[in-house]
Amino acid sequence: MSRHSRSRGSQVLAAARILLLALVVVAAAYAVVRNWREVSATVTHLSWRAWLPAFFILPVAIGCSTMSWQVLVDELGEPIGARRGAQIFLVGQLGKYVPGSVWAYVLQLELGRRAGVARARIFAATVFSLAVIVVAALLAGALAVPSLVAANPDLARLTWLYLLLPVAVVCLHPRILTFAVRQGFRVLGRPAPEHPVRKRAILTSLGWALASSLAFGAHLWLLVRSSTPISVSVLPLAVGTMSVAMISGLFVFLLPSGAGVREVVLVAGLGPVIGAGPAIAIAAVSRVLLTVADLATAGAAAVLATIEQRRHGPYHGDPGIEHDEA
Repeated sequence: MSRHSRSRGSQVLAAARILLLALVVVAAAYAVVRNWREVSATVTHLSWRAWLPAFFILPVAIGCSTMSWQVLVDELGEPIGARRGAQIFLVGQLGKYVPGSVWAYVLQLELGRRAGVARARIFAATVFSLAVIVVAALLAGALAVPSLVAANPDLARLTWLYLLLPVAVVCLHPRILTFAVRQGFRVLGRPAPEHPVRKRAILTSLGWALASSLAFGAHLWLLVRSSTPISVSVLPLAVGTMSVAMISGLFVFLLPSGAGVREVVLVAGLGPVIGAGPAIAIAAVSRVLLTVADLATAGAAAVLATIEQRRHGPYHGDPGIEHDEA
């Protein structure tokens, strides 16, 4: 292939990346607008003192999710730094607002490569983090599944998700992860990491994921509490319901950010406690707040990563990535 052809191909690919990123931003903004009419009546009755705590805990939950992923990225090579990792993970996660959530992973691969991190490393860490997320969500979800099924027998199929738990736990065994990494890196033409995947990294990633589940559940509890007097005894139900809702949305990958599926689970969990009407409003408000938090954290991560780049220069922990196939 001639240099001219390669240059033209690079320009087309760069334009496609810009177009995809623009599509992601538009889709995320549309999600806010689309949900706003449904919840405007509820929002007008909520003072800022009521919903602001529920909003501000979302960056904590999102940050814990980011750290759960980054622990695994750093385990597979030279540490990339929190600012660089946040940009790759959080900006890439905006791809979930495009139908077919695979775009989130595509964006992460491309953002990682542009930041100097090999695609093989990002891909492996992302796959492993999905197993961690499944384990954490199912463990936290166990707090609410019995109540969900009792309130809505149609949700009994959720119990089938727990067949994934032993599979995910086995997949997180250090020997299995190490074998998968070495084989995957060999196929992709990348040098294997210098050391096996360590149990400490897996447990740390799982700990961050569980902390994220707890924070997301606290967000839901605070949001409910802002409209209906409830006690702290409802917190475990909120944690479990939010965990099941988010993992259900993860598996329905054709819908942008699990739209609709998450709300069905939230209403089923909250309905018996606060009533179906308020539960629908709370689920919609939660969707809007989470979308705004996704946009805000991604924007902040992009700014911090730019500052990091200017202060310390490009990342050189994965040499030779310019030879990665597009």
